Amino acid sequence: MYTSTPAEKPWTVPMLAQAKRDGRRLVMLTAYDASFARTLDTAGTDLILVGDSLGMVVQGHGSTLPVTVEATAYHVTCVARGLSRALLIADLPFQSDATPERALDAATTLLQAGAAMVKLEGAGHKLEVIRFLVEREIPVCAHLGLTPQSVLRLGGYKVQGRDDAAAEKLRQDARAVAAAGADLLVLECVPSSLAQAVTADLEIPTIGIGAGPHCDGQVLVLHDLLGVNSGHRRPKFVKDFLAQGGSIEGAVRSFAKDVRDGSFPDAQHSYD
Repeated sequence: MYTSTPAEKPWTVPMLAQAKRDGRRLVMLTAYDASFARTLDTAGTDLILVGDSLGMVVQGHGSTLPVTVEATAYHVTCVARGLSRALLIADLPFQSDATPERALDAATTLLQAGAAMVKLEGAGHKLEVIRFLVEREIPVCAHLGLTPQSVLRLGGYKVQGRDDAAAEKLRQDARAVAAAGADLLVLECVPSSLAQAVTADLEIPTIGIGAGPHCDGQVLVLHDLLGVNSGHRRPKFVKDFLAQGGSIEGAVRSFAKDVRDGSFPDAQHSYD
């Protein structure tokens, strides 16, 4: 198992696949401003996401749906100023990727603000969007399982892929987003065994959040990692690392260590 200290050179998109081949688990966290970004970067975080989670933990909304491209770009600009080595990923907000052309406009704005990759949710018609962006030199992170922008259709934030048909559909979608050109895949709120199967299926890395210990990396929302009360129910997969680390930087270092040595997430923070 790869457990050495992080490389000092800045992360690039091609390094992600190499990390998977090397067995090096990827450490990913959200950030929304320069100061926290600098702390996460210094503490060894590999990937930083300006997520549409900002709608809930920063703006106080009940979901991610109200987040705009303009708001995301503002936070991307702030976060980018605090980074020296972590790879910066930005979410495409709700419906900004509804068509390839809209996605291109939004992604261009976010990359010009400082992101190195954009993340989008789902497969289906999003496969055309992924191909369209990749053909135009925009790196893409896909996102399957619980997709928060689908909260109205799903009827809430629920574990996905528990029955055989849903699990097989997710595996097919994962292979499809990789074939379309995605360089990274976030798996959210799926059973550990399913995430393990998807991870084994793909040459691109998987990043888990509530997807068990077998993914190629892990991500948490920064506010959850620090035990901040954002006014929303704490998911099962969340762990308060501030209590373990003793300081904000210590919490991030504890998270990074536990991800890299495979001790997080454990069964208590995973779904069967």
